[in-house]
Amino acid sequence: MMTRRNWRDFVALVQTELRHLTTINPSDRHWAMPFCAALATGLPLLVGAYFEHLSFGLVASLGGLVFVYTPKTTLSHRMVLLMACAFGMSASYTLGVMTHFLTLMLVPVLTFIAILVTMVCRFYAVGPPGSLFFVMATAIGAYTPLERMQIPYSIGLMTMGALLACLIAFFYSLYHLRQQAAEPVRPLPPASFEVVVVDSVVMGVFVGLSLTVAQVLHMDRAYWVPMSCMAVMQGATLRAVWHKQVQRIVGTAVGLLLAWVLLMLALDPWRVAMLMMVLTFFIEVWVVRHYGLAVIFITPLTILLAEAAYLGQRSSALMLQARLWDTVLGSVVGLLGGVCLHSPRLRTSLGQLLRKLAPARIPK
Repeated sequence: MMTRRNWRDFVALVQTELRHLTTINPSDRHWAMPFCAALATGLPLLVGAYFEHLSFGLVASLGGLVFVYTPKTTLSHRMVLLMACAFGMSASYTLGVMTHFLTLMLVPVLTFIAILVTMVCRFYAVGPPGSLFFVMATAIGAYTPLERMQIPYSIGLMTMGALLACLIAFFYSLYHLRQQAAEPVRPLPPASFEVVVVDSVVMGVFVGLSLTVAQVLHMDRAYWVPMSCMAVMQGATLRAVWHKQVQRIVGTAVGLLLAWVLLMLALDPWRVAMLMMVLTFFIEVWVVRHYGLAVIFITPLTILLAEAAYLGQRSSALMLQARLWDTVLGSVVGLLGGVCLHSPRLRTSLGQLLRKLAPARIPK
């Protein structure tokens, strides 16, 4: 039976968790950054709408997400990092669309991509969103219905969108560096085996596991499951993982209501393009302040990014319901992955196993 003291402790714990979940963080992000991010994703859509090929603009818009990796460092460092991210996004998308015709390879390829890009992002200390968008590019590419002869064309569109994002980032950086001095390029942290290798393997395995469960349950176009799983596991601590899981599920539920309202509108290609630009702007404004509020806008944006070319061909209610279950499944698997990720005993055991398989020159 719960005593009065235990009840007070429970209430205090709930109040503390609610305070952490609802805290709005301060931000010094200038309005130009969200505006340029909206341009990077929106301009390809406007071009696609003009030529009456919105599906082409959607592929290029996916490459425009490279812009959000723009750091606050010197111009030369920014451009090198962004070009590397553009290559990584294009390579991830390429492997994704190729696995569309090799369904048995989807889980192994997505697991490999999640492990590899997480290793690279951790080794080079790439900031948020880290490996998330690379995994997203792979997942969306794998679930995009294409004919074999369209693969090179789609990869080209994706690469063009990424290069456009780099060009926009260049002019944005010229403006930004006149307003604010560049931050120094910090030396790379020591390449810890546990952080770079062990954590990446755990995250990649659970991303693959989430997609495996989705396939066993016959979920339709389950690209959102591995995305939700990866996003949740990126929390720095187990409490951060828990908070991200709660915020992602609640934010997605509210975001699906917003998406339902938006899908009821008469959305032609031009309106889709403008709507996605507005959503991108609000995401970049809120993502550094409160993750849950940002997810409210991320949800309809991701749905439009993957589904806008097929609006009217599928039931909106069934699509939104599927996305909610995708989020719940991915977040739950991500929480389990976070528990394993922050378990000292499991990390030690897995680290010992991986060290036996690692080349001798990899730092221990």
